[in-house]
Amino acid sequence: MQARSALDRAIDLVRDLRARCPWDAAQTVETLRPYLLEETHELDHALGAGDPAAIREELGDVLLNYAFQLVLAEERGDFTAADVGETLERKMQRRHPHLFDLGPPEPWEALKRRERTAGDPLGVFAGLPPSLPGLLMAQRLGERAAAVGFDWPDAAGPAAKVREELDEVERALAAGAPADAIADEIGDLLFSVVNLARKAGVAPHVAMERANRKFRARFEALERLAAERGVDVATAGLERLDALWDEVKARG
Repeated sequence: MQARSALDRAIDLVRDLRARCPWDAAQTVETLRPYLLEETHELDHALGAGDPAAIREELGDVLLNYAFQLVLAEERGDFTAADVGETLERKMQRRHPHLFDLGPPEPWEALKRRERTAGDPLGVFAGLPPSLPGLLMAQRLGERAAAVGFDWPDAAGPAAKVREELDEVERALAAGAPADAIADEIGDLLFSVVNLARKAGVAPHVAMERANRKFRARFEALERLAAERGVDVATAGLERLDALWDEVKARG
């Protein structure tokens, strides 16, 4: 007898919970959306940390949320888990035609663009959820535009654009521009930095996470060093803190 899949067991678990637990029975698509977002972020954090035990646990939580949505759809008569699987299979066959004797290989974005615009005049940005985090949205906008040829040939172009946008930020600050105008200029700068990361082959959110971890680790080391020397960080002043910071950096 073939063992039942993890997804089958998760679906059965949710059906049982819906039948016997008042809290689970009361859940709807809308009430579960925040949990799905939270669990997805927790899984992303575990993946970034490279912790197998945490990844295993967070994948289980995401699987539970996925199974919950499948059971709710089943209860409404919208679709089944098998329907979702068939839809996924057809999509992957379209996106990998050379693997299924359906045609020659094509660029990934070109295939997805054809799917998005099939029988529909919507543009290349159709389907991007507005709730995407800012860095990810900027990356996906750049990728979509690049798929139709609107892109620099190499990283030199966006690097020059970063310098140009930084100059505009500095001019706005020097001119005492309104906060909204400065925000617009800083937004342009950040968007250019994301494009630079994309052309350099670096995921911007990963680069940002690395920078955040580095800054936090160094500042916490600065705090420990200050405590060892009886320095109050809150009142030490910028010059003293800069000296401690340089010392921490020199230690590696």
